[in-house]
Amino acid sequence: MTTQVTFATPFTQFETACNDLAFQAANTIANTTIFFADIVPAGTNLTFADQDPSCASTTSSQVVLADMCRVALNISTSVQSGITMEAWLSRNWTGRFLSTGNGGLGGCIQYIDLAYTTALGFATVGANNGHNGTSGVSFYHNPEVLADFAYRSIHTNVVVGKEIIKLFYGAPHNTSYYLGCSTGGRQGFKSMKDFPDDFDGIVAGSPGINWNSLMSWEDYIFSVLGNISSPTFISSDQWLGLVHENILQQCDAIDGVVDGIIEDPNLCNFKPEELICSPSSSNTSDCLTTEQVYALRLVFSPLYDSNGRLMYPRQQPGSENADYIGEIYGGELVQFSADWFRYVVYDPSFNLTTLGVTDWTHAQELNPFDIGTWNGNLSAFSSRGGKILTYHGQADMITSPINTELYYAHVEQTMSLRPNDLDNFLRLFRISGMSHCAEGPGAWEIGQTLPGAGGELTEETLDPERNVLTALVKWVEEGIAPETILGTKYVNDTKELGVKFSRRHCRYPLRNTFNGIGDGTDPNSWFCQ
Repeated sequence: MTTQVTFATPFTQFETACNDLAFQAANTIANTTIFFADIVPAGTNLTFADQDPSCASTTSSQVVLADMCRVALNISTSVQSGITMEAWLSRNWTGRFLSTGNGGLGGCIQYIDLAYTTALGFATVGANNGHNGTSGVSFYHNPEVLADFAYRSIHTNVVVGKEIIKLFYGAPHNTSYYLGCSTGGRQGFKSMKDFPDDFDGIVAGSPGINWNSLMSWEDYIFSVLGNISSPTFISSDQWLGLVHENILQQCDAIDGVVDGIIEDPNLCNFKPEELICSPSSSNTSDCLTTEQVYALRLVFSPLYDSNGRLMYPRQQPGSENADYIGEIYGGELVQFSADWFRYVVYDPSFNLTTLGVTDWTHAQELNPFDIGTWNGNLSAFSSRGGKILTYHGQADMITSPINTELYYAHVEQTMSLRPNDLDNFLRLFRISGMSHCAEGPGAWEIGQTLPGAGGELTEETLDPERNVLTALVKWVEEGIAPETILGTKYVNDTKELGVKFSRRHCRYPLRNTFNGIGDGTDPNSWFCQ
Protein backbone atom coordinates (compact mmCIF):
# COMPACT_ATOMS: atom_id res chain seq x y z
CA MET A 1 0.00 0.00 0.00
CA THR A 2 1.36 3.39 -0.95
CA THR A 3 2.06 5.44 2.16
CA GLN A 4 2.47 9.19 1.80
CA VAL A 5 2.84 10.52 5.32
CA THR A 6 1.14 13.89 5.63
CA PHE A 7 1.56 14.24 9.38
CA ALA A 8 4.32 12.94 11.63
CA THR A 9 5.63 15.04 14.49
CA PRO A 10 8.43 14.35 16.96
CA PHE A 11 7.09 12.28 19.84
CA THR A 12 7.01 15.19 22.30
CA GLN A 13 4.83 17.26 19.95
CA PHE A 14 2.63 14.23 19.33
CA GLU A 15 2.21 13.71 23.07
CA THR A 16 1.33 17.38 23.63
CA ALA A 17 -1.27 17.25 20.84
CA CYS A 18 -2.82 14.17 22.43
CA ASN A 19 -2.93 15.74 25.88
CA ASP A 20 -4.61 18.84 24.47
CA LEU A 21 -7.13 16.89 22.43
CA ALA A 22 -9.55 16.07 25.25
CA PHE A 23 -10.06 19.76 26.07
CA GLN A 24 -10.32 20.76 22.41
CA ALA A 25 -12.85 18.08 21.51
CA ALA A 26 -15.01 18.68 24.58
CA ASN A 27 -15.28 22.37 23.72
CA THR A 28 -15.67 21.93 19.96
CA ILE A 29 -17.81 18.86 19.27
CA ALA A 30 -21.43 19.12 20.42
CA ASN A 31 -23.14 16.51 22.63
CA THR A 32 -19.80 14.92 23.44
CA THR A 33 -18.24 13.70 26.68
CA ILE A 34 -14.52 12.89 26.52
CA PHE A 35 -13.40 10.08 28.83
CA PHE A 36 -9.67 10.30 28.10
CA ALA A 37 -7.03 10.99 25.47
CA ASP A 38 -3.86 8.99 26.13
CA ILE A 39 -0.63 8.25 24.35
CA VAL A 40 -0.23 4.50 23.82
CA PRO A 41 3.17 3.27 22.59
CA ALA A 42 3.51 0.38 20.16
CA GLY A 43 3.70 -2.97 21.92
CA THR A 44 1.29 -2.03 24.73
CA ASN A 45 -1.16 -4.80 25.62
CA LEU A 46 -4.43 -3.00 26.28
CA THR A 47 -7.13 -4.63 28.40
CA PHE A 48 -10.76 -3.53 28.34
CA ALA A 49 -12.12 -4.03 31.84
CA ASP A 50 -14.98 -1.59 31.31
CA GLN A 51 -16.54 -3.32 28.34
CA ASP A 52 -19.56 -5.61 28.72
CA PRO A 53 -18.48 -9.15 29.71
CA SER A 54 -20.29 -10.60 26.68
CA CYS A 55 -17.84 -8.70 24.46
CA ALA A 56 -14.92 -10.68 25.88
CA SER A 57 -15.57 -13.38 23.28
CA THR A 58 -14.69 -10.77 20.67
CA THR A 59 -11.71 -9.21 22.45
CA SER A 60 -10.59 -8.94 26.06
CA SER A 61 -7.17 -7.50 25.27
CA GLN A 62 -5.29 -6.18 22.27
CA VAL A 63 -1.63 -5.51 21.55
CA VAL A 64 -1.13 -2.08 19.98
CA LEU A 65 1.00 -2.28 16.84
CA ALA A 66 1.92 1.40 16.37
CA ASP A 67 2.36 4.53 18.49
CA MET A 68 -0.97 6.25 18.73
CA CYS A 69 -3.19 8.67 20.61
CA ARG A 70 -6.20 6.78 21.99
CA VAL A 71 -9.34 8.82 22.54
CA ALA A 72 -12.49 7.46 24.23
CA LEU A 73 -15.73 9.42 24.27
CA ASN A 74 -19.51 9.29 24.34
CA ILE A 75 -21.81 11.10 21.90
CA SER A 76 -25.51 11.64 22.57
CA THR A 77 -27.60 10.70 19.54
CA SER A 78 -30.92 11.63 21.18
CA VAL A 79 -32.32 12.39 24.62
CA GLN A 80 -32.33 8.67 25.44
CA SER A 81 -29.53 7.21 23.35
CA GLY A 82 -25.86 7.59 22.55
CA ILE A 83 -22.79 5.80 21.35
CA THR A 84 -19.48 5.06 23.00
CA MET A 85 -16.63 5.30 20.52
CA GLU A 86 -12.86 5.34 20.32
CA ALA A 87 -10.49 7.04 17.92
CA TRP A 88 -7.02 5.57 17.48
CA LEU A 89 -4.83 8.22 15.90
CA SER A 90 -1.65 6.86 14.37
CA ARG A 91 1.56 8.78 14.90
CA ASN A 92 2.56 7.99 11.31
CA TRP A 93 -0.66 9.08 9.69
CA THR A 94 -1.11 8.58 5.96
CA GLY A 95 -3.97 11.05 5.60
CA ARG A 96 -6.45 8.16 5.53
CA PHE A 97 -9.52 7.86 7.76
CA LEU A 98 -11.19 4.52 8.49
CA SER A 99 -14.25 3.39 10.39
CA THR A 100 -14.62 -0.17 11.63
CA GLY A 101 -17.91 -2.06 11.92
CA ASN A 102 -19.50 -4.49 14.39
CA GLY A 103 -20.74 -8.08 14.51
CA GLY A 104 -24.06 -9.78 15.27
CA LEU A 105 -26.30 -7.70 17.51
CA GLY A 106 -23.14 -6.66 19.29
CA GLY A 107 -22.34 -3.43 20.98
CA CYS A 108 -18.66 -4.36 21.02
CA ILE A 109 -15.89 -2.21 19.56
CA GLN A 110 -13.74 -4.31 17.23
CA TYR A 111 -10.39 -3.47 18.86
CA ILE A 112 -8.46 -5.92 16.70
CA ASP A 113 -9.55 -3.97 13.60
CA LEU A 114 -8.51 -0.69 15.22
CA ALA A 115 -5.06 -2.15 15.93
CA TYR A 116 -4.74 -3.57 12.41
CA THR A 117 -5.65 -0.41 10.55
CA THR A 118 -3.84 2.01 12.88
CA ALA A 119 -0.66 0.04 12.20
CA LEU A 120 -1.22 0.76 8.50
CA GLY A 121 -1.31 4.50 9.14
CA PHE A 122 -5.06 5.01 9.19
CA ALA A 123 -6.71 7.26 11.76
CA THR A 124 -9.34 4.72 12.85
CA VAL A 125 -12.60 4.91 14.77
CA GLY A 126 -14.92 2.28 16.20
CA ALA A 127 -18.16 2.47 18.16
CA ASN A 128 -20.38 0.26 20.33
CA ASN A 129 -23.35 0.35 17.96
CA GLY A 130 -25.42 2.36 20.44
CA HIS A 131 -25.52 -0.26 23.21
CA ASN A 132 -23.19 -2.43 25.27
CA GLY A 133 -22.90 -6.18 24.90
CA THR A 134 -24.20 -8.81 22.50
CA SER A 135 -27.84 -8.89 23.62
CA GLY A 136 -30.72 -7.10 21.91
CA VAL A 137 -32.55 -6.36 25.17
CA SER A 138 -31.81 -2.63 24.95
CA PHE A 139 -33.87 -2.41 21.73
CA TYR A 140 -37.11 -3.16 23.55
CA HIS A 141 -39.43 -0.14 23.52
CA ASN A 142 -36.42 2.04 22.65
CA PRO A 143 -36.51 3.03 18.97
CA GLU A 144 -33.65 5.49 19.42
CA VAL A 145 -31.26 2.72 20.47
CA LEU A 146 -32.56 0.63 17.58
CA ALA A 147 -31.89 3.54 15.23
CA ASP A 148 -28.29 3.65 16.44
CA PHE A 149 -27.93 -0.04 15.70
CA ALA A 150 -29.63 0.12 12.31
CA TYR A 151 -27.71 3.07 10.85
CA ARG A 152 -26.81 5.95 13.17
CA SER A 153 -23.87 4.61 15.17
CA ILE A 154 -21.54 4.25 12.18
CA HIS A 155 -22.53 7.60 10.70
CA THR A 156 -22.13 9.40 14.04
CA ASN A 157 -18.71 7.98 14.73
CA VAL A 158 -17.67 8.92 11.17
CA VAL A 159 -18.80 12.53 11.55
CA VAL A 160 -17.24 12.91 15.00
CA GLY A 161 -14.13 10.97 14.03
CA LYS A 162 -13.42 13.28 11.12
CA GLU A 163 -13.78 16.29 13.42
CA ILE A 164 -11.31 14.75 15.86
CA ILE A 165 -8.84 14.21 13.02
CA LYS A 166 -8.96 17.88 12.06
CA LEU A 167 -8.43 18.93 15.67
CA PHE A 168 -5.56 16.55 16.25
CA TYR A 169 -3.62 16.62 12.99
CA GLY A 170 -4.50 20.20 12.06
CA ALA A 171 -5.78 19.05 8.66
CA PRO A 172 -8.72 17.05 7.30
CA HIS A 173 -8.37 13.52 5.97
CA ASN A 174 -7.54 12.90 2.32
CA THR A 175 -9.50 9.70 1.82
CA SER A 176 -12.11 7.86 3.88
CA TYR A 177 -12.54 4.08 4.23
CA TYR A 178 -14.68 1.47 5.94
CA LEU A 179 -13.87 -2.09 7.04
CA GLY A 180 -16.44 -4.55 8.39
CA CYS A 181 -17.84 -8.07 8.11
CA SER A 182 -21.19 -9.77 8.86
CA THR A 183 -23.26 -7.08 10.60
CA GLY A 184 -20.27 -4.92 9.72
CA GLY A 185 -20.82 -5.84 6.07
CA ARG A 186 -24.45 -4.75 6.33
CA GLN A 187 -23.36 -1.50 7.99
CA GLY A 188 -21.04 -0.83 5.05
CA PHE A 189 -23.83 -1.24 2.50
CA LYS A 190 -26.24 0.77 4.66
CA SER A 191 -23.73 3.63 4.94
CA MET A 192 -23.12 3.57 1.20
CA LYS A 193 -26.85 4.00 0.53
CA ASP A 194 -27.86 6.40 3.31
CA PHE A 195 -24.67 8.45 3.60
CA PRO A 196 -22.87 8.21 0.24
CA ASP A 197 -20.41 10.96 1.16
CA ASP A 198 -19.11 9.21 4.29
CA PHE A 199 -16.66 6.90 2.53
CA ASP A 200 -14.56 6.81 -0.62
CA GLY A 201 -14.02 3.06 -0.29
CA ILE A 202 -15.78 0.25 1.57
CA VAL A 203 -14.74 -3.32 2.37
CA ALA A 204 -17.92 -5.20 3.29
CA GLY A 205 -17.47 -8.90 4.01
CA SER A 206 -20.17 -11.60 4.32
CA PRO A 207 -22.80 -8.85 4.57
CA GLY A 208 -25.87 -9.43 6.72
CA ILE A 209 -28.08 -7.62 4.21
CA ASN A 210 -31.69 -8.72 3.80
CA TRP A 211 -31.44 -8.52 7.59
CA ASN A 212 -35.05 -9.21 8.57
CA SER A 213 -35.24 -12.31 6.43
CA LEU A 214 -31.86 -13.46 7.76
CA MET A 215 -33.33 -13.35 11.27
CA SER A 216 -36.36 -15.31 10.05
CA TRP A 217 -34.20 -17.84 8.22
CA GLU A 218 -32.31 -18.62 11.42
CA ASP A 219 -35.65 -19.32 13.12
CA TYR A 220 -36.75 -21.36 10.10
CA ILE A 221 -33.71 -23.62 10.50
CA PHE A 222 -34.66 -24.18 14.14
CA SER A 223 -38.27 -24.93 13.21
CA VAL A 224 -37.12 -27.48 10.63
CA LEU A 225 -34.65 -29.37 12.82
CA GLY A 226 -36.39 -28.95 16.18
CA ASN A 227 -34.83 -29.47 19.58
CA ILE A 228 -32.63 -32.36 20.65
CA SER A 229 -35.67 -34.58 21.39
CA SER A 230 -37.25 -34.00 17.98
CA PRO A 231 -37.20 -36.88 15.45
CA THR A 232 -35.87 -34.39 12.88
CA PHE A 233 -32.93 -33.24 15.01
CA ILE A 234 -29.45 -33.96 13.65
CA SER A 235 -26.58 -34.00 16.13
CA SER A 236 -23.28 -32.17 15.67
CA ASP A 237 -21.49 -35.49 15.19
CA GLN A 238 -23.95 -36.42 12.45
CA TRP A 239 -23.56 -33.07 10.74
CA LEU A 240 -19.78 -33.24 10.71
CA GLY A 241 -19.10 -36.93 10.39
CA LEU A 242 -22.00 -37.97 8.18
CA VAL A 243 -23.73 -35.09 6.38
CA HIS A 244 -20.62 -33.05 5.60
CA GLU A 245 -18.68 -36.09 4.43
CA ASN A 246 -21.55 -37.18 2.18
CA ILE A 247 -21.80 -33.69 0.69
CA LEU A 248 -18.10 -33.83 -0.15
CA GLN A 249 -18.52 -37.29 -1.67
CA GLN A 250 -21.26 -35.93 -3.91
CA CYS A 251 -19.81 -32.52 -4.78
CA ASP A 252 -16.12 -32.10 -3.96
CA ALA A 253 -14.97 -33.47 -7.33
CA ILE A 254 -17.24 -31.19 -9.39
CA ASP A 255 -14.46 -28.58 -9.63
CA GLY A 256 -11.91 -31.20 -10.74
CA VAL A 257 -9.94 -31.30 -7.48
CA VAL A 258 -10.76 -33.46 -4.45
CA ASP A 259 -9.45 -31.28 -1.62
CA GLY A 260 -12.28 -30.85 0.88
CA ILE A 261 -13.33 -27.59 -0.81
CA ILE A 262 -16.36 -27.08 -3.01
CA GLU A 263 -15.13 -24.26 -5.23
CA ASP A 264 -18.62 -23.19 -6.31
CA PRO A 265 -21.40 -24.65 -4.12
CA ASN A 266 -24.01 -23.34 -6.58
CA LEU A 267 -23.09 -26.35 -8.73
CA CYS A 268 -23.76 -28.80 -5.88
CA ASN A 269 -27.19 -30.41 -6.11
CA PHE A 270 -26.96 -32.27 -2.83
CA LYS A 271 -29.21 -35.33 -2.57
CA PRO A 272 -29.62 -36.12 1.13
CA GLU A 273 -31.72 -39.18 0.28
CA GLU A 274 -28.44 -41.09 -0.09
CA LEU A 275 -28.22 -41.02 3.70
CA ILE A 276 -31.55 -42.76 4.44
CA CYS A 277 -31.12 -45.94 6.43
CA SER A 278 -32.22 -49.03 4.55
CA PRO A 279 -35.22 -50.92 5.97
CA SER A 280 -33.00 -53.88 6.78
CA SER A 281 -30.26 -51.83 8.43
CA SER A 282 -29.62 -52.58 12.07
CA ASN A 283 -26.75 -50.08 12.32
CA THR A 284 -27.97 -46.45 12.23
CA SER A 285 -24.62 -44.82 13.05
CA ASP A 286 -23.86 -44.20 9.38
CA CYS A 287 -27.30 -43.23 8.10
CA LEU A 288 -30.29 -41.01 8.90
CA THR A 289 -33.98 -41.58 9.37
CA THR A 290 -36.51 -40.51 6.76
CA GLU A 291 -37.59 -37.65 9.04
CA GLN A 292 -34.03 -36.39 9.40
CA VAL A 293 -33.41 -36.54 5.66
CA TYR A 294 -36.61 -34.62 4.96
CA ALA A 295 -35.39 -31.93 7.39
CA LEU A 296 -32.04 -31.87 5.58
CA ARG A 297 -33.84 -31.31 2.30
CA LEU A 298 -35.60 -28.27 3.82
CA VAL A 299 -32.38 -26.83 5.26
CA PHE A 300 -30.86 -26.90 1.79
CA SER A 301 -33.95 -25.30 0.22
CA PRO A 302 -34.96 -21.59 0.03
CA LEU A 303 -37.36 -19.93 2.46
CA TYR A 304 -40.50 -18.29 1.01
CA ASP A 305 -42.93 -15.89 2.65
CA SER A 306 -46.70 -16.34 2.99
CA ASN A 307 -47.15 -14.86 -0.49
CA GLY A 308 -44.76 -17.30 -2.11
CA ARG A 309 -41.98 -14.75 -2.54
CA LEU A 310 -38.38 -15.64 -1.85
CA MET A 311 -37.28 -14.47 1.58
CA TYR A 312 -33.88 -16.08 1.93
CA PRO A 313 -31.88 -18.54 -0.19
CA ARG A 314 -30.86 -22.05 0.79
CA GLN A 315 -28.03 -23.00 3.09
CA GLN A 316 -25.03 -23.80 0.92
CA PRO A 317 -23.84 -27.44 1.06
CA GLY A 318 -20.30 -27.80 2.33
CA SER A 319 -20.64 -24.94 4.84
CA GLU A 320 -20.77 -27.26 7.88
CA ASN A 321 -18.27 -25.86 10.37
CA ALA A 322 -17.50 -27.18 13.85
CA ASP A 323 -17.32 -23.66 15.28
CA TYR A 324 -20.91 -22.84 14.26
CA ILE A 325 -22.73 -26.20 14.19
CA GLY A 326 -23.91 -25.82 17.77
CA GLU A 327 -25.03 -22.24 17.20
CA ILE A 328 -27.06 -22.85 14.05
CA TYR A 329 -28.06 -26.51 14.34
CA GLY A 330 -27.87 -26.98 18.12
CA GLY A 331 -31.56 -27.47 18.90
CA GLU A 332 -32.20 -23.93 20.13
CA LEU A 333 -33.13 -20.70 18.38
CA VAL A 334 -30.01 -18.67 17.53
CA GLN A 335 -29.59 -15.84 20.04
CA PHE A 336 -29.50 -13.16 17.34
CA SER A 337 -32.84 -14.28 15.94
CA ALA A 338 -34.41 -14.93 19.35
CA ASP A 339 -33.48 -11.46 20.58
CA TRP A 340 -34.70 -9.83 17.37
CA PHE A 341 -38.17 -11.38 17.66
CA ARG A 342 -38.27 -11.00 21.43
CA TYR A 343 -37.22 -7.34 21.66
CA VAL A 344 -38.00 -5.82 18.25
CA VAL A 345 -40.73 -7.72 16.43
CA TYR A 346 -42.80 -8.80 19.45
CA ASP A 347 -42.08 -8.74 23.21
CA PRO A 348 -40.18 -10.78 25.81
CA SER A 349 -43.27 -12.86 26.71
CA PHE A 350 -43.81 -14.12 23.15
CA ASN A 351 -43.51 -17.88 22.71
CA LEU A 352 -40.74 -18.12 20.15
CA THR A 353 -41.35 -21.81 19.51
CA THR A 354 -44.57 -20.88 17.71
CA LEU A 355 -42.92 -18.63 15.11
CA GLY A 356 -43.87 -19.43 11.54
CA VAL A 357 -44.20 -17.99 8.06
CA THR A 358 -46.77 -15.37 9.12
CA ASP A 359 -44.36 -14.04 11.74
CA TRP A 360 -41.43 -14.11 9.32
CA THR A 361 -43.44 -12.15 6.78
CA HIS A 362 -44.46 -9.68 9.48
CA ALA A 363 -40.83 -9.17 10.51
CA GLN A 364 -39.87 -8.49 6.92
CA GLU A 365 -42.64 -5.92 6.50
CA LEU A 366 -41.78 -4.25 9.82
CA ASN A 367 -38.23 -3.45 8.66
CA PRO A 368 -37.41 -0.74 11.24
CA PHE A 369 -35.24 2.07 9.88
CA ASP A 370 -34.89 0.06 6.65
CA ILE A 371 -32.48 -2.25 8.42
CA GLY A 372 -33.10 -4.80 5.68
CA THR A 373 -30.56 -2.90 3.54
CA TRP A 374 -31.85 -4.17 0.21
CA ASN A 375 -32.09 -0.98 -1.83
CA GLY A 376 -30.49 -1.57 -5.22
CA ASN A 377 -30.05 2.06 -6.26
CA LEU A 378 -26.46 2.93 -5.38
CA SER A 379 -26.16 5.76 -7.88
CA ALA A 380 -25.36 8.47 -5.31
CA PHE A 381 -22.31 6.53 -4.11
CA SER A 382 -21.16 5.44 -7.57
CA SER A 383 -21.60 8.86 -9.17
CA ARG A 384 -19.17 10.45 -6.71
CA GLY A 385 -16.55 7.83 -7.52
CA GLY A 386 -17.02 5.61 -4.46
CA LYS A 387 -15.77 2.02 -4.57
CA ILE A 388 -17.00 -1.04 -2.69
CA LEU A 389 -15.20 -4.35 -2.47
CA THR A 390 -17.28 -7.14 -0.99
CA TYR A 391 -16.34 -10.74 -0.36
CA HIS A 392 -18.24 -13.76 0.84
CA GLY A 393 -16.98 -17.15 1.97
CA GLN A 394 -18.58 -19.98 0.04
CA ALA A 395 -18.57 -22.16 3.18
CA ASP A 396 -20.39 -19.55 5.30
CA MET A 397 -23.20 -21.16 7.33
CA ILE A 398 -24.16 -17.94 9.18
CA THR A 399 -25.10 -15.79 6.17
CA SER A 400 -25.74 -17.59 2.91
CA PRO A 401 -23.34 -16.44 0.15
CA ILE A 402 -26.18 -16.84 -2.35
CA ASN A 403 -27.85 -13.86 -0.68
CA THR A 404 -24.95 -11.57 -1.67
CA GLU A 405 -25.13 -12.83 -5.26
CA LEU A 406 -28.85 -12.07 -5.31
CA TYR A 407 -28.17 -8.55 -4.09
CA TYR A 408 -25.54 -8.11 -6.81
CA ALA A 409 -28.19 -9.08 -9.38
CA HIS A 410 -30.68 -6.74 -7.69
CA VAL A 411 -28.29 -3.80 -8.09
CA GLU A 412 -27.72 -4.74 -11.73
CA GLN A 413 -31.45 -4.74 -12.44
CA THR A 414 -32.28 -1.65 -10.37
CA MET A 415 -29.56 0.44 -11.99
CA SER A 416 -29.89 -1.20 -15.44
CA LEU A 417 -26.21 -2.12 -15.45
CA ARG A 418 -24.27 -4.99 -16.96
CA PRO A 419 -21.59 -6.72 -14.82
CA ASN A 420 -18.84 -4.81 -16.64
CA ASP A 421 -20.55 -1.54 -15.73
CA LEU A 422 -21.08 -2.62 -12.13
CA ASP A 423 -17.37 -3.44 -11.92
CA ASN A 424 -16.65 0.29 -12.06
CA PHE A 425 -17.71 0.70 -8.42
CA LEU A 426 -18.78 -2.68 -6.99
CA ARG A 427 -16.76 -5.90 -7.05
CA LEU A 428 -17.74 -9.14 -5.36
CA PHE A 429 -15.20 -11.88 -4.66
CA ARG A 430 -16.38 -15.37 -3.77
CA ILE A 431 -13.86 -17.00 -1.41
CA SER A 432 -14.04 -20.78 -1.73
CA GLY A 433 -13.77 -22.72 1.52
CA MET A 434 -14.00 -19.62 3.72
CA SER A 435 -16.36 -19.86 6.68
CA HIS A 436 -18.07 -16.80 8.20
CA CYS A 437 -15.70 -13.86 7.59
CA ALA A 438 -12.62 -16.01 8.22
CA GLU A 439 -11.25 -19.53 8.72
CA GLY A 440 -12.37 -22.71 7.00
CA PRO A 441 -10.58 -25.24 4.74
CA GLY A 442 -10.05 -22.76 1.88
CA ALA A 443 -7.49 -20.07 1.16
CA TRP A 444 -9.30 -17.62 3.40
CA GLU A 445 -6.53 -15.23 4.47
CA ILE A 446 -7.09 -12.21 2.24
CA GLY A 447 -6.08 -9.35 4.56
CA GLN A 448 -9.64 -8.75 5.78
CA THR A 449 -8.46 -8.69 9.40
CA LEU A 450 -5.18 -8.89 11.28
CA PRO A 451 -5.46 -12.72 11.42
CA GLY A 452 -6.45 -12.54 7.76
CA ALA A 453 -3.07 -10.93 7.10
CA GLY A 454 -1.26 -13.83 8.72
CA GLY A 455 -1.18 -12.08 12.09
CA GLU A 456 1.64 -9.76 11.04
CA LEU A 457 2.15 -6.90 8.63
CA THR A 458 4.73 -7.57 5.97
CA GLU A 459 5.26 -6.49 2.39
CA GLU A 460 3.85 -9.84 1.33
CA THR A 461 0.68 -9.82 3.45
CA LEU A 462 -0.03 -6.18 2.53
CA ASP A 463 0.38 -6.77 -1.21
CA PRO A 464 -2.81 -5.45 -2.92
CA GLU A 465 -2.85 -8.67 -4.96
CA ARG A 466 -3.64 -10.58 -1.76
CA ASN A 467 -5.10 -8.03 0.66
CA VAL A 468 -8.64 -6.70 0.23
CA LEU A 469 -8.01 -3.53 2.24
CA THR A 470 -4.86 -2.45 0.43
CA ALA A 471 -6.50 -3.50 -2.86
CA LEU A 472 -9.33 -1.10 -2.08
CA VAL A 473 -6.88 1.72 -1.29
CA LYS A 474 -5.14 1.11 -4.61
CA TRP A 475 -8.49 1.15 -6.42
CA VAL A 476 -9.63 4.40 -4.76
CA GLU A 477 -6.34 6.29 -4.92
CA GLU A 478 -4.75 4.94 -8.09
CA GLY A 479 -7.76 3.83 -10.09
CA ILE A 480 -6.47 0.25 -10.39
CA ALA A 481 -9.24 -2.22 -9.57
CA PRO A 482 -8.53 -5.78 -8.38
CA GLU A 483 -9.23 -8.54 -10.88
CA THR A 484 -8.56 -11.38 -8.43
CA ILE A 485 -7.65 -11.73 -4.76
CA LEU A 486 -4.92 -14.23 -3.93
CA GLY A 487 -5.96 -16.12 -0.82
CA THR A 488 -3.59 -18.07 1.42
CA LYS A 489 -4.12 -21.14 3.57
CA TYR A 490 -1.40 -21.68 6.16
CA VAL A 491 -0.73 -25.07 7.73
CA ASN A 492 -3.04 -25.28 10.77
CA ASP A 493 -3.83 -21.60 10.05
CA THR A 494 -0.42 -20.73 11.50
CA LYS A 495 1.88 -18.56 9.41
CA GLU A 496 5.00 -19.87 11.11
CA LEU A 497 4.23 -23.39 9.84
CA GLY A 498 4.29 -22.27 6.21
CA VAL A 499 1.83 -22.04 3.32
CA LYS A 500 -0.36 -25.07 2.71
CA PHE A 501 -1.68 -23.68 -0.59
CA SER A 502 -2.78 -20.47 -2.30
CA ARG A 503 -5.67 -19.77 -4.65
CA ARG A 504 -6.78 -16.76 -6.65
CA HIS A 505 -10.40 -15.87 -6.07
CA CYS A 506 -12.30 -14.44 -9.03
CA ARG A 507 -14.51 -11.40 -9.18
CA TYR A 508 -18.15 -12.35 -9.59
CA PRO A 509 -19.80 -13.45 -11.85
CA LEU A 510 -16.63 -15.22 -13.08
CA ARG A 511 -16.08 -18.75 -11.76
CA ASN A 512 -12.74 -20.14 -10.61
CA THR A 513 -11.98 -23.11 -12.87
CA PHE A 514 -9.30 -25.82 -12.58
CA ASN A 515 -7.18 -26.18 -15.72
CA GLY A 516 -6.52 -29.86 -15.11
CA ILE A 517 -2.79 -29.43 -14.48
CA GLY A 518 -1.22 -30.28 -11.12
CA ASP A 519 -3.00 -31.02 -7.87
CA GLY A 520 -4.83 -27.72 -7.45
CA THR A 521 -2.58 -26.27 -4.74
CA ASP A 522 -0.81 -24.04 -7.26
CA PRO A 523 -2.82 -20.84 -7.88
CA ASN A 524 -1.68 -20.99 -11.52
CA SER A 525 -3.69 -24.21 -11.89
CA TRP A 526 -6.89 -22.14 -11.84
CA PHE A 527 -8.36 -19.48 -14.11
CA CYS A 528 -11.41 -17.23 -14.08
CA GLN A 529 -14.10 -18.23 -16.57
